[in-house]
Amino acid sequence: MANSLPQNPPDYRHDTVLPLPIEVAADAIAVDAACSGNPGPMEYRGIYLKTGQEIFHYGPVHGTNNIGEFLAIVHAMALMKQKGLSMPVYSDSRTAIIWVQKRKAKTTLAPTPENQPLLQLVARAEAWLRKNGIPYPLIKWDTDQWGEIPADFGRK
Repeated sequence: MANSLPQNPPDYRHDTVLPLPIEVAADAIAVDAACSGNPGPMEYRGIYLKTGQEIFHYGPVHGTNNIGEFLAIVHAMALMKQKGLSMPVYSDSRTAIIWVQKRKAKTTLAPTPENQPLLQLVARAEAWLRKNGIPYPLIKWDTDQWGEIPADFGRK
């Protein structure tokens, strides 16, 4: 019997080291956040899908998952603009994508001295979006069809 486990990379992909579905661009960034509690220790990261390499990581800081997802998308876009790159950004968070589209994080996180630096970062991200718009394709990761996003922290 043939091995039925996914190949890494699949034999139909020659543009990535990850087992990505054919619909997913390899020259792209996938982002995700993780949070223990709500609010709680939160972190986010971005992964370059061609190589599987983590290209940025922030946290842990006291926050929420939705804030982390939002900041991860904006971080990816700001990094690309800074480096003169252009590629899609994949996120599995509908909420964060809507916040980015509206250029406003609709968080209910109450301000505290502990989360003040994070809320300042959110304000900077909102200002960046107002100034720059959404200069790169922002694509919803289809977890039901494609499995967990490669930037997932694997703590579910």
